[in-house]
Amino acid sequence: MEKSVRQTRKVEDSRTEQVHLIMRQHLNSGGRLFGGILMQWIDEVAGVVAMRHAGTKRVTTAAIDNLQFKEPTYEGELLVLIGYVTCVGRSSMEVEIDTYVERSDGMRYSVNRAFLVMVAMDAEEKPLTVPGLEISGEAEKARYEAGMQRKAMRLDRSKNGF
Repeated sequence: MEKSVRQTRKVEDSRTEQVHLIMRQHLNSGGRLFGGILMQWIDEVAGVVAMRHAGTKRVTTAAIDNLQFKEPTYEGELLVLIGYVTCVGRSSMEVEIDTYVERSDGMRYSVNRAFLVMVAMDAEEKPLTVPGLEISGEAEKARYEAGMQRKAMRLDRSKNGF
């Protein structure tokens, strides 16, 4: 009996970059980017990354880790979100979203780094097997290993009711 080989995709195949011009409707009462808007954009980019990697239009967000707001973002500035897959399971994908504010001097400053677990779904909303991840280079290998550590921590937290 012939064993089927799981398809793989490269990290670069699903890398996604999204840019937003921050406008008045994106601000909170303090005049800074509203955190909920950023969370929405992070989830959207993660969904696009996961759909590209999985080759399906149905994905769902299973978990979001680490939303820390490091740098304020104001009206008229550019917000840049960059997403890519760091590691995969059978049907799940960890997606890293790095967010930067691009100021008028052209420099980018880190606003947030979030890790999301996305799951590919079939038409009946059952988990769907996703392609493996082809790792190239030391940076991708380090991200993959860190992603596997985060996966183990998530499983441990889940067992403990977190």
